[in-house]
Amino acid sequence: MNIKKISTIVIVLFIFGALAYPKVKPLFSSPSNTDQPNRQQGSSGLKVEAVTLDFETIEDRIFSSGTIQANEVVELSTESSGLITEIFFEEGRTVERGQLLVKINDSELQAQRERSVFRLNLAEQREERQRRLLERGGISQDDYDATLNEVNVLRSELQLIDAQIEKTEVRAPFSGVIGLKYVSPGSYITPGVRIASLQEVNPVKIDFSIPERYISRVDVTDRINFSVQGYDSTFVGNVYAIEPRIDTQTRTLQIRATSENDEQLLFPGAFANIVLILDEINDALMLPTISIVPELNSQKVYVIKDGKVQESRVQTGIRTSEKVQVISGIAHGDTVLTTGLLQVRPGMDVEITDLKKTTEL
Repeated sequence: MNIKKISTIVIVLFIFGALAYPKVKPLFSSPSNTDQPNRQQGSSGLKVEAVTLDFETIEDRIFSSGTIQANEVVELSTESSGLITEIFFEEGRTVERGQLLVKINDSELQAQRERSVFRLNLAEQREERQRRLLERGGISQDDYDATLNEVNVLRSELQLIDAQIEKTEVRAPFSGVIGLKYVSPGSYITPGVRIASLQEVNPVKIDFSIPERYISRVDVTDRINFSVQGYDSTFVGNVYAIEPRIDTQTRTLQIRATSENDEQLLFPGAFANIVLILDEINDALMLPTISIVPELNSQKVYVIKDGKVQESRVQTGIRTSEKVQVISGIAHGDTVLTTGLLQVRPGMDVEITDLKKTTEL
């Protein structure tokens, strides 16, 4: 065999050995070095994070939107026609119940009243004289009865004139804030012409609706929290009336709540974002949503007991943006995994690197 062939064979064997070396290297390595990573993982376990269950207070809520309404509202107008002689209110100010707001010219009625008063006084004097004569037998009963009847008729006429005069006065039917006026002194007004609006704004009402599926859960005195544009504050109210029928067009239930408005921050007509509190649970167990593992017909969590992983089927309830209520399957004080859910298996050893209470999340 010549030297050239030997050189070629040596080169081929060298290339083959270089390619095969990475695959056969583990066969010649020290057993202690090969097992070291596995022993490290076995000794420390999979590093995970977990939470300890603690009782929390949660609210079962419905989100809706609604409108602020005045507790009482009326468009002021008059019952009779005539010229406005005086206006006794200032726009945007508070008025009291029974306060005179607008006066219409009643000079003709006042003249009629004065005439009726004179006629009534004369008739009453005549009735008094005839009554004394009747007692002495000076006149007949029929004559006295005719005079007494005239007195009663004149009294009724006077009451009628007083009622007509009363219609020339516009008074506040309740205490509240009066709005902008739409008439002026000297203008001629007729029934139905708008004078101003009067609104009672403390308290205010909040009208809103909820889906019909919640009809059995809502009740009078339920609490609501709501907000309006322009204020960062959250206002509180209580349901006081529920419409006794479902709206067939929207399939919703109409609800009305009331809220105090001492500082008059809430204006009728304002849009409100509403949270209806259906229930308040003081001993709820809440888990981060990420710790729940969904299955075909159930849900489970991984619980750590004595350093080992165990599966537990759970039943969930109320959900929030980050947490879910657990009704059954785990108990107060249990430790539940929040990471490593895809790697762990029942019976596996784990090492908790971060442990918090659910109330700290």
